Amino acid sequence: MRGAKFRNICARFALAAAIWAAAGSAARAETETMDAQAAVVTPGSFYKVRDLYFGVIGSSILPGTVTVAPDGTRTASGGVILIGNSHHPAEFAGMKPTQANRPVRMRVGTATVLLTGPGLPMIASLFRANTNPGTALTILPRNYQVQQSSNGAFALYVGATLTVNANQQPGTYTGTWTLTLDYQ
Repeated sequence: MRGAKFRNICARFALAAAIWAAAGSAARAETETMDAQAAVVTPGSFYKVRDLYFGVIGSSILPGTVTVAPDGTRTASGGVILIGNSHHPAEFAGMKPTQANRPVRMRVGTATVLLTGPGLPMIASLFRANTNPGTALTILPRNYQVQQSSNGAFALYVGATLTVNANQQPGTYTGTWTLTLDYQ
């Protein structure tokens, strides 16, 4: 069959940020439950491995931003205070239907996402992936080159910028967005 074949795969995933506020507390023991997982890819597949997490941040009397880059680096501007290193970009695993080094068409479902929690919503925007070109993902499909292995398997990392309000109330804030891939 001649002509382009497209496989449209859409992944929904969450974004999260935790706002920290200084408070006195007594020493106590805590137990956390951890998950173990694996992503198995086959030709034409695309799976979410983990969600984008802006990490623990502190607010101040000044608004600001926190950016998690596709390579995992995190930066802040304005009144945002970075706390710890629990942040990470969203991670996906996939495999192109063919081993050819052809581009992948990608788009996000919306250019901005509201993260809601106990205080005013925060806005996440400027979603970027570890692709060539490294420009922001848009709601319109665009060709991107992904770094892939010889069999067509790839890891895709997506970061974004979160706008934090002045005096952002402490708590966990979450939102959901979509990423769509069209294999060509």
